[in-house]
Amino acid sequence: MVLTPQRRAGMDEEQAVASDRTGLSRRGALSGGVMAIASACGLGACASGPPRPLPLQLTDADNDLGRMINAPGGPVVAGGRLNAEALRRFYGQRSFTPVWSGRGAQAEAMVAAVLRAGDHGLDPELFHAPLLERRWQVSPLRRELLLTDAVLSYADALAHGAVPVERRKDFEALAPDRIDVSAAVDAAIGRWDPVSAIEALAPATTTYRALREELRAPREEPRARRAGLSRRAAAAAARAAAERHRSIVVGLERERWLPRTLPSERVWVNVPEQQLVMYHGAYPAFTTRVVVGDNSERNQSPEFDALIEASFFNPPWIVPRDVVALEILPRLERDPDYLARNRMRLLPNGEVEQSAGPDAGLGFLLFEMPNRFDVYLHDTPSRYLFSRSNRRMSRGCIRVENPRELAARLLREPIEAVERRIEEGRTTRTALPRPMPVFVTYQTAVADPDGVVKVHDDFYGRDEELWRRLQKQPVA
Repeated sequence: MVLTPQRRAGMDEEQAVASDRTGLSRRGALSGGVMAIASACGLGACASGPPRPLPLQLTDADNDLGRMINAPGGPVVAGGRLNAEALRRFYGQRSFTPVWSGRGAQAEAMVAAVLRAGDHGLDPELFHAPLLERRWQVSPLRRELLLTDAVLSYADALAHGAVPVERRKDFEALAPDRIDVSAAVDAAIGRWDPVSAIEALAPATTTYRALREELRAPREEPRARRAGLSRRAAAAAARAAAERHRSIVVGLERERWLPRTLPSERVWVNVPEQQLVMYHGAYPAFTTRVVVGDNSERNQSPEFDALIEASFFNPPWIVPRDVVALEILPRLERDPDYLARNRMRLLPNGEVEQSAGPDAGLGFLLFEMPNRFDVYLHDTPSRYLFSRSNRRMSRGCIRVENPRELAARLLREPIEAVERRIEEGRTTRTALPRPMPVFVTYQTAVADPDGVVKVHDDFYGRDEELWRRLQKQPVA
């Protein structure tokens, strides 16, 4: 495990940093084959949890509706199990009285909206669609609970994503600010058009709108078959169409994991595009190519957000023990002079320190962005990598093609000032005037500023697995 950057109280804006292991411990790239590295840390939710559940038994719950919600084993309607905690929280605010009585038009509008959940790339069966279609076959109270449960879960999926945080992978660390879905649904029910209020919980980004438009467009028979091509060609076209559809569906879910209001100034790395974009005033101001984690599961770049707090100039690199054991020690058996030739020394704790310099694994610049994955943006001496179309060559960290311009923009200084700090040769840390939000995403389906959808290669193979988690039933 590599230590995160040391955060020192009272540090001047620019201050020399000793090159010991506590001053700078970084994942990076060794010249000659040992590449940037990221640890596979576990991750919890990035936002606060849901509101505290109400007590199981309340005086107001001592009626038919309350007893149904608090039944042993939880409420069940026509074989479908409902979310007792969510229903208890919602109806507890309303003294466990029905909400849809006298709101027939609103109820039918909400049923129709839930049944159209596929327009958002959501499986309607996640929200009791088959039961809603047969809702008139159950008693009024059960119909009341069925509809409320469906609306609450649908609203939660639009607001936070259909895959709950506890079912996400360790590398899926992006999450929007949590909202009180119970309160949002309660407010929506009082409107003549509750559907618009619920739908407003979904993202309003250009990408989300464009992906929904493509999803709602009629899916035509593959052109290959209409053109009279071979069965094999038609099958290939059908597979390509299905893969694109899947990318659109999971792209919508990943959009739901993002903050509803993105910072107007931010750094954005989209791993499938192997590209970094810096935004100013919500518009792209700077774009550069990047190297990302390779395809092995251990080295894939994660999905997360952080704050860039400072730039390190001429950083040394502390190689973690696991990389030392896996790659450097075996090399030393073949090449005893490897450490000296690369200006490295073996530390007592089993790590290796590489001195700063033109051939150092981190290059001349590293951007401090504390995160639980220990993944950073940094320079690299291996400039040839940026001419490749396949730039999946690191162990998780993001290597930047034009780090000096990025540093100048982040520090709001002329690039000449950046050059001078590098030429000094000292390891220094310069705090940003204001921390800059940075997002590392895995968006295979994105829209350009004109709303044109582009689908990028899913080289980590994450789309299919996420798509399966978005289905009610396992898909063969």
